Amino acid sequence: MDDFYFLMLIALAVLAVADLVVGVSNDAVNFLNSAIGSKALSFKTVMIVASIGIAFGAMSSSGMMEVARKGIFNPGEFMFSEIIIIFMAVMITDILLLDFFNTLGMPTSTTVSIVFELLGAAVAVSLLKIADSGGGFNELAIYINTEKAAQIIFGILLSVVVAFTVGALIQFISRVLVSFKFDEKPKWIESVFGGLAITAIIYFIVIKGLKSAAVLAGGINEFIALNTELFLLGNVVLWTLLSWLATHMFKVNIYRVIIVIGTFALAMAFAGNDLVNFIGVPIAALQAFQDWQSSGVPAMEYSMQGLSAPVRTPTMLLLLSGGIMVLTLWLSSKARKVVQTSVDLSRQDEGDERFRPNFLSRQVVKFSIRAMDNLGVLLPLSLRKRIDRQFEKPYTYVPKSRVQDMPAFDMVRASVNLMVASVLISIATSMKLPLSTTYVTFMVAMGTSLADRAWGPESAVYRVAGVLNVIGGWFFTALSAFSAAAVSAYIIHLGGFPAVIALLIVAFVLIGRNYLIHNRTVKESKREEKLQKAESKSIIGLIEESASNISLAMDRANTIYTSSIDGLAKHDMDTLKKSKKGIIKLNNEVEGLRDNIFYFIKNLDEASVGTSNFYITALSYLQDMTQSLEYISKAGHKHVYNNHKKLRFNQIKDLKETDQYIDDLFVQIKTIFDTKDFPALTPIIVRKQELFQKVDEKIQKQVARTRADESSPKNTALYFSLLLETKDLLVATMNLLETYDQHANTSIPLGK
Repeated sequence: MDDFYFLMLIALAVLAVADLVVGVSNDAVNFLNSAIGSKALSFKTVMIVASIGIAFGAMSSSGMMEVARKGIFNPGEFMFSEIIIIFMAVMITDILLLDFFNTLGMPTSTTVSIVFELLGAAVAVSLLKIADSGGGFNELAIYINTEKAAQIIFGILLSVVVAFTVGALIQFISRVLVSFKFDEKPKWIESVFGGLAITAIIYFIVIKGLKSAAVLAGGINEFIALNTELFLLGNVVLWTLLSWLATHMFKVNIYRVIIVIGTFALAMAFAGNDLVNFIGVPIAALQAFQDWQSSGVPAMEYSMQGLSAPVRTPTMLLLLSGGIMVLTLWLSSKARKVVQTSVDLSRQDEGDERFRPNFLSRQVVKFSIRAMDNLGVLLPLSLRKRIDRQFEKPYTYVPKSRVQDMPAFDMVRASVNLMVASVLISIATSMKLPLSTTYVTFMVAMGTSLADRAWGPESAVYRVAGVLNVIGGWFFTALSAFSAAAVSAYIIHLGGFPAVIALLIVAFVLIGRNYLIHNRTVKESKREEKLQKAESKSIIGLIEESASNISLAMDRANTIYTSSIDGLAKHDMDTLKKSKKGIIKLNNEVEGLRDNIFYFIKNLDEASVGTSNFYITALSYLQDMTQSLEYISKAGHKHVYNNHKKLRFNQIKDLKETDQYIDDLFVQIKTIFDTKDFPALTPIIVRKQELFQKVDEKIQKQVARTRADESSPKNTALYFSLLLETKDLLVATMNLLETYDQHANTSIPLGK
């Protein structure tokens, strides 16, 4: 039996390493968001600062792994054989859940996941104990501290609302005072801002980052606790003076300094305090195992009362954990994906929107607009105008294709993000209120985005939808963590060590599968060509620049059409799914080009403004092509998905023949646009009626078949629809070619 529990302990150690990796990948958003979003520092410098913070946090931690004595459950009511089941179920669930969110690129809370996993596993084991003893459900309160669990849930929900509200309010005040033209403001404003922000972050470092460390002497900690107001006032004065000297004498950008200190502080606090979320359970299991082994009592009879006391972590384990966290931060592409979600949702300017609007996001935006209009009436017109002037941004034209490379927001907002998050986490920590640092930092960033008018009419429904998706994921975290841990604990209780092995295999297979899928997606994204947004200022430049787009569009359209016909002919759902997925991507890219028209027109020189009509017309025909392809793809997919009869041999033969000359046409067009041999378009256009006639002949043949021996209304309707849409596809293609033929052959000199 000793070997059984020793093997479980080894498994928990492996899970601890895995949990460190997936946990850092998710929690990196807490301390990287502001620095990366503002581009105040190079990416390498941000990573170095964060790495130093993590290493310092891990080394300065007191090593008190309190997860087993948080009051979620009462350890003294469980035997060693039961507590080890709880811990194993928690760790297996945790790595699966966090890896799932990392793969999606969605930030969630490692604190919430570990708390609800402990709660779920403990409830499952408690119910089993109650059932074995013949007790009632009301006895659950003996094992589970329901009051503490409710307090944690309420604290987390409250932190979401408070963080968003306070972040929005402080950002609004800051922007009114310093505006978007903060570089032009008097230096004393920058100095006062620096003094307040750095003081908030220093207080955060002392209260949260070093609250239980041996770095500060006991007398200093006691003085700060008894004279908090004096400590804060002294820091404000000191840092304001230092900020003034730095900006005047050394021309230092104080906002950049704030971002460096804030990034370091949050990274340090993360390593020093959130480390418990990753290795706290295995450390508690190690202590439980050591206590049980030295007792000589059978595992099923040894009470875990000893876990009610603090669990101290050896210094070497802390250093090893810190090293793993730093390596993960540098190597994990999933960490960057999670950070990117937060950055994109708080972006000041428009960019590629990841989330689609939904009913709830539309209603929230609609209500907010009305509320702001009503509140605005309460302010005097002169005051509203003065406030609006502070929110005016200096206009600099940036092509939409480069928006993603620009800072998502300025350094003022990044500083406010770090300052407000630090203050809120410090206050909650000093008051012993439970909260999630992930929820606080994310909602502060969203609140400052709202106050900064980043969620304008053009992007609000997308951003709000994204925030609602993330918040919905948080509720899913709690529910799934509780349920999955409870089920895992029950399975381990029934199956013993074989069940543990089975669950571990399932867990690592799923993590490996997610890793491979993520890597493949990243590689495909880097390798895959996409339609590029126009940036040329002249008609000649535009025609040549857009030629690669037309070539790529023809190649992908050809693939989609062929896949749709092949999938329908073979009743192959996989091929039809790929075709459907391909046209959705192509359609979205064409929509992106149309959305870029505003930036395209802004970028044109005066002599070429008239060329905008050419570009807009060409895009409209390209969109007509994608709409026809979308219908063809969806019609075939729907037919096979609903298990309708296969097309008849003659119908498939005709569609294959149609696909062949569509393929020949699109390959020829692609070659012309690849080589920019635009005069070669004319012969294709001349024989367009011949192409249309071929489709008409297929339609007439089906009419004859229908009158003679066709027996399937569904097949007939589908066949006619496919041919009619194919004809529409050809019409749109020829219109596109005529547009290029007209402009290219008159605008580009011969031989060019």
